[in-house]
Amino acid sequence: MITVRKTIAVTTSRRHKIVDEKEAVPGTLPRITRLMALAIRFDELLRSGRATGLQHIAEIGHVSQPRVSQILSLTLLAPDIQEELLFLPRMKKGKPQISEKLLRPLTMEMDWKKQRVLWAELRSDPPSKPDRS
Repeated sequence: MITVRKTIAVTTSRRHKIVDEKEAVPGTLPRITRLMALAIRFDELLRSGRATGLQHIAEIGHVSQPRVSQILSLTLLAPDIQEELLFLPRMKKGKPQISEKLLRPLTMEMDWKKQRVLWAELRSDPPSKPDRS
């Protein structure tokens, strides 16, 4: 499990918090990065016995059991793909290039070599949305 610790400067005024802009990292983590981290956390909860099953995780996370299964399927990806997902660059605006839905076919492939081929194809030529004219 990866733990990231960062100290930021925060001052409070009477009405709201003010974060020192020099310390704040611009942009947000892509959703798939956050989901990959969540999948690793769910897996750790199951392996340690702190969660009794998928339904227990679903109750804790306030999501459906099928959604927990979808998120946990990300742990079936090859370790190097997981690492790439965890370290995708921050996004300043716009939609991410890679989504969890696009990765579902990769998670169904058990052969890591085939996953890597599919991953390379996805990275080089992400599917575009159909033109709705």
